Amino acid sequence: MQGHELTVSETLPLTIGYSTLANRAKSIKFLDAVDNLVIVQNPDGSNLPHFDSAVRVFELKNLGVAKSRNAAIANTKTDYLLFGDDDIKFSESGIASAVSFLNRNLDISILLMQAVDESGKLRKTYPANSHPLKLTNSAKAATYEMMIRVSDIKSAGIKFDENFGAGAPNYLGDEYIFIADAIRAGLKGQFEPIVIATHPTESSGNHRNSAIDRSARAKIFSRVFGVWAPVMRFLFLIKPPFKKFGFINSILFIFGK
Repeated sequence: MQGHELTVSETLPLTIGYSTLANRAKSIKFLDAVDNLVIVQNPDGSNLPHFDSAVRVFELKNLGVAKSRNAAIANTKTDYLLFGDDDIKFSESGIASAVSFLNRNLDISILLMQAVDESGKLRKTYPANSHPLKLTNSAKAATYEMMIRVSDIKSAGIKFDENFGAGAPNYLGDEYIFIADAIRAGLKGQFEPIVIATHPTESSGNHRNSAIDRSARAKIFSRVFGVWAPVMRFLFLIKPPFKKFGFINSILFIFGK
């Protein structure tokens, strides 16, 4: 399909794999022209809502968003997979642009993009230009900003680390670890300034700059960088904008406490 810009009316070789809970599943805003896959974390055995017959539903009997993401990868039958949550609204034009990009760039396994809030403002500071993903520039990735080439990810055996992410003790970092593992496996990723989704301003589980946040972030660096983690934590702290852990928390962070 090189040279052909997809339109939102075409059927796309894309699955959107939504991660949700039984009591939130009806909030999902489904799109046409894609394969909609819902992964429901349902350890309590709650009744699942009724979905249209075109929506595929996979139930997990435990919690953990990384488990949901891995189930989405395992159950995807299309070329590409976009990760969704029940509070995300995806851009149809952004999806079409992303699929067209991956169709034209067969060496890219992970496409990282950007999101806006309800007002249309970018949710965070994104790079102005396209660039390859590296260990040093992918730490702010959000899962719903990421589209993957499923065959590459499966062939390389890349999975989300289920010890990280919402629902796990280490409640963040699953996206960055996923990208880091893929890069270390020889896969290529790319950031493109495509607006792929709208996400509410307030995210759940926000512990920014707290001791819990410090400890969780320290463990991410240990997982990604191993013995070099203290050095990378220090560089993380001094890179503008400077992190506001406070002096004692900063020292504890550097040493992985």
